[in-house]
Amino acid sequence: MDRISTIFLASSLIIIMLGMGLSLVANDFKRIFAYPKAILVGLTNQLIILPIIGFSIALLFPLKPEIAIGIMILAACPGGPTSNLISHLAKGDVALSVSLTAMSSFITILSIPFIVNFALVHFLEEGQMIKLNIVETIIQIFVIIVIPVSIGMIIRRYKEGFALKMAKPVRKASGIVIALIIIGIVIKEKENVIPYFRQAGLVALILNVVTMAVGYYSAKLFKITNKRAISISIESGIQNGTLAITIAVVLLGNSEFAITPAIYSLLMFFTGGIAIYLGLKKNKATKEI
Repeated sequence: MDRISTIFLASSLIIIMLGMGLSLVANDFKRIFAYPKAILVGLTNQLIILPIIGFSIALLFPLKPEIAIGIMILAACPGGPTSNLISHLAKGDVALSVSLTAMSSFITILSIPFIVNFALVHFLEEGQMIKLNIVETIIQIFVIIVIPVSIGMIIRRYKEGFALKMAKPVRKASGIVIALIIIGIVIKEKENVIPYFRQAGLVALILNVVTMAVGYYSAKLFKITNKRAISISIESGIQNGTLAITIAVVLLGNSEFAITPAIYSLLMFFTGGIAIYLGLKKNKATKEI
């Protein structure tokens, strides 16, 4: 992508993260003390199990390096504003969902550079080698995630009415922006989209479904309540596709790495719809009991 497109993409993610900050309050970070078991299980799924599953999928399937790296970038980017919305619609524990998104967004500032570098070293041939500068990448991710989220939280703290009023328009704008970004990537990589979709579509779907299942059943294994198990499942399986695309295009300068996250960003709405249906069904069954 050209420089203007890259700036647009980075700016768009900053706006999306600002919107997420408008929905956060300090208590979202204090909930780790209210229900530590649910937070711990959720974060373990997001930060440890998700990259392991992503790497396993990338090894099991005969993928082109660009697709495998795309899977790993995606696996390095858990959560996001979309997962909070899906948790709400699926009758999950929204407070837990928001808390997991907030905490993982801050922690992944440190984990993303290492996971992505590992993927680049493992899947690219020596002549194609790219390496992220760890310190520089941490600073860049800090600028596009932490600063806008913090600004959003400050606005929410001192101008709550304005923050609540702006949250919905910003969320809608975020949806339009990600749609435009995906369309732009598809146009840029139009010759590769169909072959890549054949490869990346299935593995992106598998990553999504397997991590959601692992999230739900790991929560049940630790006897976590159903509403929280639903949120852990969604937070484990719905990744931050916008952040993954930004890392591919802005930090790595390679739109081919963004194909898998772009395809995933489309597929997750279908699986998210199924998660909402199952969550509502489970919630209804629990009430009847």
